[in-house]
Amino acid sequence: MRWLSFFFAAALASAQSGPIVLRAARLFDGKSDRVVSPALVVVLGDKIRSVGSQSEIPDGARTIDLGDATLLPGFMDAHTHVTMPHFDDYGKGMIYDMRTGPAERALNATETLRRTLEAGFTTVRDVGAPDLVDIALRNAVRNGKIAGPRMLVATHAIGTTGGHCDDAAGLRQGIFGREMGIQDGIASGPQQMREAVRYNVKYGADVIKTCATGGVLSLADAVDTPQLTQAELDALVDEAHTLRRKTAAHAHGAEGAKRAIRAGIDSIEHGSFLDDEALDMMKQRGTYYVPTLMALVGVKEGLERGAYPPEVAVKARAAAAALDNTVRKALAKGVKIAVGTDAAVYEHGRNAGEFVELVRLGMRPIDALKAGTSGDADLLGIADRTGSLESGRFADIVAVAGDPSANISAVQHVIFVMKEGVVYKGR
Repeated sequence: MRWLSFFFAAALASAQSGPIVLRAARLFDGKSDRVVSPALVVVLGDKIRSVGSQSEIPDGARTIDLGDATLLPGFMDAHTHVTMPHFDDYGKGMIYDMRTGPAERALNATETLRRTLEAGFTTVRDVGAPDLVDIALRNAVRNGKIAGPRMLVATHAIGTTGGHCDDAAGLRQGIFGREMGIQDGIASGPQQMREAVRYNVKYGADVIKTCATGGVLSLADAVDTPQLTQAELDALVDEAHTLRRKTAAHAHGAEGAKRAIRAGIDSIEHGSFLDDEALDMMKQRGTYYVPTLMALVGVKEGLERGAYPPEVAVKARAAAAALDNTVRKALAKGVKIAVGTDAAVYEHGRNAGEFVELVRLGMRPIDALKAGTSGDADLLGIADRTGSLESGRFADIVAVAGDPSANISAVQHVIFVMKEGVVYKGR
């Protein structure tokens, strides 16, 4: 890992060389309905000092002119699994899970974090990892030990025995030597749900993620069935909010999603089979929808390769057939959309494809850009620190070639990445 240490040290040195002035042809601030020209951002330390062509240029500032490019806030991904590599074959993924310990997972994840950061994503929400590996990675990034996006982490996703969150579901009895329990995110009944939330928070969780329905890639459950009772979800969300943690619910099926929405969940993830009632409830309550369209891209690619066992392939085809229409309905109803991709179901580093997929389904490019910057920041509860190009915000800034408000695919061509004033990609 010597190259990574050198890379980070060089980047850190660039941040310590004094004020930086970024220039480009255009700028999108993360909140407006248009890009403006020309672009000028003054960075001092880890913060944005000023934005706009009338900004005062500090003495001794170093100028980085990015030419025919657009400056934007650093992108965010509200649904990642950075400790999980992508595998072209389902069986290889299971073998990796069985054979790879936490130290090796953490080392492997440093490459994932680098690729994600270089793709322009300066913040990610990681919604489930084993052995508290996500806590270690978050802390290492935060403390400057490794390069990567800012991480908000969930530790174990919380679910029920035999459900999508149960790693032993569909496997032989005793394969892990014991039944999964609260320390693994598996709980039954309202009180155990509270205990599982407290356990996760005790060990450092920033967000609480739950599995409200079955899943596509799990072996032993139907994809759309509810897996937690209303009382269980009520207890889980109440405990998380009491401890000032946001909540996210994996929910493909409508009934499980509606239980989570009634409980006050902050976001519904995937939502393949959401019905009109569920979407109307989300609109009324301000619940965010994170459709993870790039996961669908990865699933379709897997189906073409024959990557999945039959019981998984059936569920994957059903979800793939439903999701596009669900997202179109959500857009038509004005449900709040956030960008999250389920990175690991597809190759890490392709995260920006989510913007393209949202536009394909009818979202305006400028609204997709907002969803992946200020929208995600609002969902994650960090809008006072990042998500927009404003004075006092963290200097999380990316540049893409061309104008993404005219051609959204420009977000897949990131030429410059700065996080908290440190240049990680570009001049």
